[in-house]
Amino acid sequence: MKLSDFLSAKPLFYDVIDYDRFPRAYDQVREHLPTQNIIHVVGTNGKGSTGRFLATALHRAGRSVGHYTSPHILRFNERVWTRGEEITDEALESAHEKLSGLLPPTIAEALSYFEYTTLLAMVAFEGCDYVVLEAGLGGEHDATNVFDKRLSLFTPIDLDHAAFLGTTVETVATTKLRSMGALALLGRQKHPEVETIARTIAAARHAALYTLAERVTPKLEAIAWHLATKNGLSDYLRDNLLLSMVAFELLGFDARKELFDQSALFGRLSRIAPNVTLDVGHNPLAAREIARAYAGKKVVLIYNTYRDKEYREILSILKPIVERALIIDVDEPRIAERSDLEAALDELGMSHAPFETIDDENDYLVFGSFSVAETFLKRMKP
Repeated sequence: MKLSDFLSAKPLFYDVIDYDRFPRAYDQVREHLPTQNIIHVVGTNGKGSTGRFLATALHRAGRSVGHYTSPHILRFNERVWTRGEEITDEALESAHEKLSGLLPPTIAEALSYFEYTTLLAMVAFEGCDYVVLEAGLGGEHDATNVFDKRLSLFTPIDLDHAAFLGTTVETVATTKLRSMGALALLGRQKHPEVETIARTIAAARHAALYTLAERVTPKLEAIAWHLATKNGLSDYLRDNLLLSMVAFELLGFDARKELFDQSALFGRLSRIAPNVTLDVGHNPLAAREIARAYAGKKVVLIYNTYRDKEYREILSILKPIVERALIIDVDEPRIAERSDLEAALDELGMSHAPFETIDDENDYLVFGSFSVAETFLKRMKP
């Protein structure tokens, strides 16, 4: 069965997660997968861009590198980046064929979409010197956590996926930070309790934990500022770039400007037209960074949201920069009811209407999940 058909039969999301299913599958194939130099990227925001900055630098330094990220916007291939580019359809099918031969059919069929694609990516990364592996929604129980790690890299942690991770920063941070390996780097955090929890876990595990503040140097700060200005990176993307540079040096390399001279991963404050910016953030932490980036300006917000997201808080954060909101219809079962979203906008006193099209007179911000980005891009494509 072709990969596309095999994956289409799998649900993207589960109400209940079987935490033992993936480790059992991994035991079947572990001897065939990369085990060296795995960098595990965990957090609430910034995983994709931080991972890509690091993977690109390792590639430019002459190493063979795989980068696994999720979800994708338009093509599944976006999730599997290897040796400097997105994986080809042919390479994906080859990896699927090999994985299908390694896994008993009952186990392969039982795996979730994310679990199977995690193993698929690792098969595709055979022979890579380094693998940058982005966690999904969690940390401790995430499928990506079964692999031995050279470095655990933690981006900013905040409330998200409350149904699975908990309703307080402490519970979310604990779940994510329990994925910590023997060497860990903690990025800048909004909540001080995140660092406290990280140090407690590191001490219990005798892990070497460093914070960005402890490892950053004036040289790295200067390079990050220069490249952020040159490539139009926002403050939070500059922080992600700096975190990747410090991680690069923790791995034993010298962070040079030419290795990190790059734009962010597509979908992270990406200017896709002269008056249209797209960002796939979909939680309060992402909204705060967007509001900071647009402070003093006004945009027309093109928006929709999953019903389990804190969309009232998100809209409240964005309100100072939003002239009006346009609700884009998204064909996805987890999308919030239109009436609930409109009620939230009304409560906040935010003008809104259904999204139809864009014009040349306004600046637009497409903000929300990957599904929102995908829907907008497909509607606007000539």
